[in-house]
Amino acid sequence: MMSPYPKQPQISAIPFQTFIAEFSALVDTNAGETHILQSGKRLLSDLVKTDDWLPDSLAKPHPQYYQQYLLYCDPEARFCVVSFVWEPGQETPIHNHMVWGLLGQLRGRETSTDYDRNMHQTGEAILKPGDVAAVSPTIGDIHKVRNSDDGISVSIHVYGADIGKVERAVFDPESGASKPFISGYANA
Repeated sequence: MMSPYPKQPQISAIPFQTFIAEFSALVDTNAGETHILQSGKRLLSDLVKTDDWLPDSLAKPHPQYYQQYLLYCDPEARFCVVSFVWEPGQETPIHNHMVWGLLGQLRGRETSTDYDRNMHQTGEAILKPGDVAAVSPTIGDIHKVRNSDDGISVSIHVYGADIGKVERAVFDPESGASKPFISGYANA
């Protein structure tokens, strides 16, 4: 099956290529979500421990809103890898994912604030370079992320689908009302 993004970037850096090969092998095992999140967390942690592999073109911020760049999409859309690039103070709305995900901090610092379905805050984590967090409908899937650093922040996310095509929702923090959206990619 052909990739849905035939022009996705070719990142030749060995750390990234190693990560893709190892994550593909993990997904090939048909392991359950718990195993993928545990093992995948270790793999992503190894990738984001070094900051010499991401091309500048996939780490460019936008002055008004964060950028989401597709780095890799599995040919069968079993997972994708995305870079998120943030100027200081930029943040997402409260949103969900509908699939499992791993968030690895590459540069700067980001704060992930978790919510329940009633829009009550249930936790907050500050991610520093090398840190990895997980989301999924089974462990908690609703959060807001913001750049909590005074410089540009870059995080690497891995999702259990082509997240740029998944219909998800943003939530009103007061009423909890949801509105569907599909995120897409800045480089698509």
